[in-house]
Amino acid sequence: MFFKTIDFSKFSSIKVGQPEEVLVIEKGDRIPDGRYLIGAANNLLVSPTPPPLMILGKDFAYLQQHDNGILEIGAAMPTGRIVSYAKKHNIGGFEFCAKLPGTLGGMLAMNAGVKSYEIFKILHSIEIDGKWLPKEEIEYGYRYAKLPGIVTAARFKIINPYNTKLHQELLAMRNNQPPHPSAGSAFKNPEGDYAGRLIEAVGLKGYRKGGMAWSDMHANFLVNLGNGTFDEARFLLFLAKERVKESFGIRLKEEIKLL
Repeated sequence: MFFKTIDFSKFSSIKVGQPEEVLVIEKGDRIPDGRYLIGAANNLLVSPTPPPLMILGKDFAYLQQHDNGILEIGAAMPTGRIVSYAKKHNIGGFEFCAKLPGTLGGMLAMNAGVKSYEIFKILHSIEIDGKWLPKEEIEYGYRYAKLPGIVTAARFKIINPYNTKLHQELLAMRNNQPPHPSAGSAFKNPEGDYAGRLIEAVGLKGYRKGGMAWSDMHANFLVNLGNGTFDEARFLLFLAKERVKESFGIRLKEEIKLL
């Protein structure tokens, strides 16, 4: 293992943060306690005083097909490379990952997906702290998974074919998202409703605080319009939660992770 400096104002998808020293974990290393695993920082909002951080190194970015019809993927593998591999080898189930940013580990940590398609629905088993667990032993649901440790790899049953039509349909949905830097959906959709609809209903669609704003394209996207800060983003998150709670009695839950 070794340390590297990562500038989160450039590395994170929302482009908020500052340079931080991050511990890089390599194959064979003992994963330390007391550090937060950042993945590709696609749903993170990094504060000026984050906890100690770590990231999986390139050793954990791999794909391997086993003879028993299983595809094994390292947790540091970017989703874009997973989709490219699946298309090339005609492996179905990964169509919803098209243009879904981040790494496999990040997707598993939040059970990422699009509409009814989720990573846990196609998952076979998961390697946590060096031990393989069937997915049935892990509690998971809409946009969450209670992982009992650090994910280093996962396995999926190989199914055919790759559904190109579904790929294009889901890709079209994601092409309607705001072009500005963001961390994806800021809040989980409450049951039977949509966070974006609620934020728009309380008058916050397009609302700006400094360099941060609720997107005028999709109200559940917190976007960085230029030089946005953690405090500005946190202000908008708390404002949306407060207004939605007052108006609808609904407590929005963050999908974005604040560190």
